[in-house]
Amino acid sequence: MPISPSELAAAIASLERGDWQAAHRIVQRDEDSPLACWAHGIVHLMEGDHSNARYWYRAARRPFPERPSVEREIAELKGALKR
Repeated sequence: MPISPSELAAAIASLERGDWQAAHRIVQRDEDSPLACWAHGIVHLMEGDHSNARYWYRAARRPFPERPSVEREIAELKGALKR
């Protein structure tokens, strides 16, 4: 089930606060949107589950970062949402 841009923005705000659990509750409802899948990957980066994060990056059609930076990924996702 697709999530709205405002729901994705709320998930991103949760990620920025470090609340990956709240972000996960939102993004796990959308397994099709590349941006939601990217956010889901970031959730698992924050959780420390890189294997699961890689899965969601593939679903988002994004390369998994060689040196993952949660802060950089959140900033890039936030910018992509504004486009």
